[in-house]
Amino acid sequence: RMASPALLMRVVASAYSAAEKAATIVRNVMAAGDLGIVEKTGANDLQTKADRLVQMSICASLARKFPKVTIIGEEELSTDEVTEELIEDGHCEEILKKTCPAQYTGIKEEELVIWVDPLDGTKEYTEGLLDHVTVLIGIAYGGKAIAGVINQPYYNYEAGAGAVLGRTIWGVLGIGAFGFQLTEAPAGKHIVVTTRSHSNALVNDCISALNPDSVIRVGGAGNKIIQLIEGKASAYVFASPGCKKWDTCAPEAILHAVGGKITDIHGNPFQYNKEVKHMNSAGVLAALRNYDYYASRIPNTVKQSLVP
Repeated sequence: RMASPALLMRVVASAYSAAEKAATIVRNVMAAGDLGIVEKTGANDLQTKADRLVQMSICASLARKFPKVTIIGEEELSTDEVTEELIEDGHCEEILKKTCPAQYTGIKEEELVIWVDPLDGTKEYTEGLLDHVTVLIGIAYGGKAIAGVINQPYYNYEAGAGAVLGRTIWGVLGIGAFGFQLTEAPAGKHIVVTTRSHSNALVNDCISALNPDSVIRVGGAGNKIIQLIEGKASAYVFASPGCKKWDTCAPEAILHAVGGKITDIHGNPFQYNKEVKHMNSAGVLAALRNYDYYASRIPNTVKQSLVP
């Protein structure tokens, strides 16, 4: 009989199903029409009923299967009101069939930290920019993002009736990333993707210094990494403190699994151990290829204003 799959692969396979369940919740809340919007710190920092239900669903589902794993979600919620219909018990068989990389086969539950952003791009969700929205489940070990799941609940939503709505992308370092077509941005073009709703002078000065051919402004960190791996943008630059660990963990694992690179504006890697502060206070710089080209052009004035 086959040895049972390594813990990491079981966690990723369960996270995949939890993300698919999350997508259904996101679509159902939108279809029902009452988003239940709450302002957290202001008009650009929103929480909806979908954020709340999805976080409860993912965290409770994974905690039930993997009780010793640390799970950190964006929203501060009590777990008391989790109803059975929010629990996802399934897993993706295809993931369990992949061989776990040797360096991860001995991992114990208590060594894993899962970072959950139940709905990345909440502001865009409330504004109907549905293709910006992602559900992010990142898995870290030894402070490093090693696996991730990104679900786009509304992928294909403009393709009309009959199109399959939504998709799930997943990746593990040492295996690769799946669920999309890896594409490089056009050679010699510098297309920068950046924030849509959190812009300021520093963000814009940093982008100008890169002298890009074009700038794409979209919501969601998950969405921006997808722009990189699908070749729509060549760099993701955000010279501001707004982004958090649950925004970057899953996208980082997927980007790194296909040979890309993400750091803060200074070039420091992100740490994902459970004690780490949640804010990525020194911004974000990422590219699928030619990371060094962009890193070398970040102005010192920008670096000096962003303290890690």
